[in-house]
Amino acid sequence: MHDTETLQRNLIESGDPQSLGQLMLKYQDRLERIVRFRMDPRLVSRLDAADVLQEGFLEATKRIGDFRSQVETIPFFLWLRFIVLQKLTQMHRFHLGALARDATRDVSLYQTAPQQGTSIVLAAQLLGQLTSPSGAAMREENRRRIELALSHMDSVDREVLALRHFEQLSNNEVARLLDITPAAASNRYIRAIRRLKLLMDELV
Repeated sequence: MHDTETLQRNLIESGDPQSLGQLMLKYQDRLERIVRFRMDPRLVSRLDAADVLQEGFLEATKRIGDFRSQVETIPFFLWLRFIVLQKLTQMHRFHLGALARDATRDVSLYQTAPQQGTSIVLAAQLLGQLTSPSGAAMREENRRRIELALSHMDSVDREVLALRHFEQLSNNEVARLLDITPAAASNRYIRAIRRLKLLMDELV
């Protein structure tokens, strides 16, 4: 199997479908983690991340010409992530209709989640990380407190936290998505992590 740079070069130069398939395999685990994070908690029991990826990959195959025409402006992985999250958005709307308040709503190429959506999925993930047992009432109270605390966090800091800590994007990828400098992305991540630690310490 070729290295990532060679595969991307082949894809850009000729639209080689084999290179596209191999790149999708290379990024499959990363994208599945992102889908699981961004998925509305209400759909976890009835929507499989693998199905979202399959639909996203099929769409990417149809639209590879779009990537080749804008290769100078966005890395391949971020473009593929965008396509997959668009598919997740469509599935959210199909299953939830007007109730959809997901973290991928109206996703665009250079913008990520609206404030409410990011707070919701972050709260769900953080609540799942609490190890101490608690009853339903306590978990609901913790969820409310987490969402409230996150809603008061700067929106860009909150999105940096989501992208770095949960999606595990690189600092440069985060900077590219949010149109800020790598230094600013790093500083915002450090600040967000400190606030997150204080929040979780209060709940444990």
